[in-house]
Amino acid sequence: MFATDRQLLILEPSLVRDIGWAGQRLVKGIGDIAGSTLTMTSQDVDFLAAGIDAGQIVVVGGVVYEVVQALAEDQLAISRMRASADGPLLPPSPVTGASVELPTFAPQLAIIHAQILRLLGLDEPAIDGSISEASITNPESLALLEALGALHLIFSAAAALAGDTSPAAFKAGLYRERFAAERGRAAARIDTDGDGLADATRRPSLIQLYRA
Repeated sequence: MFATDRQLLILEPSLVRDIGWAGQRLVKGIGDIAGSTLTMTSQDVDFLAAGIDAGQIVVVGGVVYEVVQALAEDQLAISRMRASADGPLLPPSPVTGASVELPTFAPQLAIIHAQILRLLGLDEPAIDGSISEASITNPESLALLEALGALHLIFSAAAALAGDTSPAAFKAGLYRERFAAERGRAAARIDTDGDGLADATRRPSLIQLYRA
């Protein structure tokens, strides 16, 4: 996928607190923080089995941090939310015996990811030599588009329960508009001949036409 849970939290910092129930919980347990390392003392699923990786988020004692790296089955390198994913680590406050949960909104991201690929006229996986996601040379340029679309789905789910005049409904409409606007700006650079160099540009706001 182009975006991660980390990018959702950058756009919507209170997402987990307000409607975390709209996501899925991957791991739950008790842990300690020392430096930039979270070490679990008990957990229902180990980190490696749960597929925890950089870009995901972890809630420790009610505070949300970003996952920098899975170090072991029971250890993560974590940081306070940074301005960029490759920025220097911002160590969290040390804690002992804190509640730990790892939520994710990956299902919503996956739905929007597949939609963006269809808008770009790409097959995933490739079919009979067709161009697939692997041909995109600038996937980072599509991260904001994917995050905005996922937030629209998340808040739409919340609005279905809270009502049309709820804050969730307002945010669902807001992210729908931002997603539509970003579709008009985003552009994917495509390597059509497999030489590693982009030689075409496709925009998710345009319908791709092909000669029969």
